[in-house]
Amino acid sequence: MTTRAFTKPAALRPGATLAVISPASTPKRELVERGVAELEALGYNVKLGNSALASGPLYYAGTLAERLKDLHDAFADRSVDGIICTRGGWGSAELLPHLDLALIRANPKAFVGYSDHTTLHSWFQNEASLTSFYAPMVASDFGREDGVDLSSWRNTFGGESGWSLGTTDGLRVLQPGTAEGKLLGGCISILAAGLGTPYAPQLGGSVLFLEDIGTKPYQWDRTLLHLRYAGRLEDVRGVIFGDMEQCVSAEEQNILDRAILHGLHGFKGPVAIGLRCGHIFGPNLTLPLGVEVRLDLADIARPRLTFLEAAVSG
Repeated sequence: MTTRAFTKPAALRPGATLAVISPASTPKRELVERGVAELEALGYNVKLGNSALASGPLYYAGTLAERLKDLHDAFADRSVDGIICTRGGWGSAELLPHLDLALIRANPKAFVGYSDHTTLHSWFQNEASLTSFYAPMVASDFGREDGVDLSSWRNTFGGESGWSLGTTDGLRVLQPGTAEGKLLGGCISILAAGLGTPYAPQLGGSVLFLEDIGTKPYQWDRTLLHLRYAGRLEDVRGVIFGDMEQCVSAEEQNILDRAILHGLHGFKGPVAIGLRCGHIFGPNLTLPLGVEVRLDLADIARPRLTFLEAAVSG
C-alpha cells in the first residue's frame, strides 16, 4: 500500500493561541479552569469556545449545531494556532457528516484530544490527510496534578524529530520484531464502532496504537477479532497497546496479554503493550498521528518507538 502524505500543522510553542472546545460531553468547570491556568502557565494564550462549558442536552456540551460551530470557528479563526478538547465522553461522531472539509483543508491546525475524539482523528486522516494528536486534554489531564508528560508534549509541538519512547514510558514487548509506518489508531472501541460506516478507519501501512478504558480481556480479544475479520489489520505493520491499568487489575495482566495475542492470531509484526497514553492514571503522553515511526522490539529489554520526522511544520 502506498503511504499517504499528511499535512503537518504549525508548531505550538509558548506564545501560541489554543482554542479550547468540547465536541463531546460536558466537562467540569473547575477542571477546565485549572487546565486553562496550567496551559497559560506554560506560555499559551487560550480562547474558550462558546459552548465549551455548556451542559446539555443530555450529556453533550451543547447541541450538535453549537459543538460543530465551535470546531469550525476554531479552524476559521486566524488568531488560533491549535485546538485542544476539554474531555471525551460521547458526541464527536455526530459531527462527522457536517464537517466542512474545504474549511479545514484551507486552515490546517493541530487538533488535540483522545478517547471519543478518535472518530475525529480518523476523519482528519481519511478526508483531510491532516496530522492530529492523541494527547492530553484540558480538563482530563491539564486539569489534574501530574496529568501531562511535558517532555513528549514539547518534543511533538516543538517540531523535534528522532526522539523516542521506551521502557520508562511503559513499553513492554509481547511479540518481538521491527516495523516502520505511519502511527495511527486511538481508542479501540471507537475505531471498531466506525466499521460499516463511511467513517471507518483506514489503517493500512501503519504502526497501530490501541487503548481503551474499562475493557476486559475477552472484550479486547473480541474487538481485535472484529478488526481482523473486517480486514483492517491486513497491512498493519506493528501494534502498540496502551497502559491497561484502567482496564484490568495487575492480577489480570497476564490473561490480558494472552487474550491480545489470541486476538492478533496470525499477525507477524512486532507487538508492544503498556504505553502510557490515553486513559491512564499518571502523566499522559503525546502521540502525533500520521507521523512516520519505527517500532523496534528486536531487543525485548530495550523496546523503542522512535519518531522519524517532525510532527509539525515550522
